[in-house]
Amino acid sequence: FVEAPSLYLEWHGHSTEAAAELARASGEVLEAFGCDDFQFATDAQQRRALWEARHTAYWAILRQHPGKRGWASDACLPVSRMAEFVTQTEEQLQHEGISAPLVGHAADGNVHFLFMVSDDSKEVRRVEAANARLVQRALALGGTCTGEHGLGAGKLKWLECEHGVEAVQAMSAIKMALDPMGIMNPGKVGWA
Repeated sequence: FVEAPSLYLEWHGHSTEAAAELARASGEVLEAFGCDDFQFATDAQQRRALWEARHTAYWAILRQHPGKRGWASDACLPVSRMAEFVTQTEEQLQHEGISAPLVGHAADGNVHFLFMVSDDSKEVRRVEAANARLVQRALALGGTCTGEHGLGAGKLKWLECEHGVEAVQAMSAIKMALDPMGIMNPGKVGWA
């Protein structure tokens, strides 16, 4: 595969022929907008080969950054604001000298960043601050602080910013009613 920004699409139809026709039509549109290389496959083995680069992106990114570890973050945006978010965030990260390759789901607005960071505490703080700006940007554009990865410990502090004090209090009350001993997902909402 050529090392370049890539867009992976998957089509579904009532038949293989219908999906192939959707792929061909999409290819024509993409090529009209400057796509250098359009490929599609209907055979399962060929599809797996095309998707392999996306599915192994994490490991490829780590290999490009020896001595670093990956620190994952994500955000989810309205699809109409996704390009704006990605452009602004990429510019910010480049200006700050922070490497955070991304992959995403264009159809649902989910963007995954893999911050490359060493164990140096100063660098970790820089990455944490960059991630905070990423989250604030997502919220300002009508998005959410996290997508498919759920609200882990690292994003818990953004819950109130996104949903408001009253909503978090309601969530806490529900959590306490269902889990008064705090044994389900301890340390999260309702047990801060």
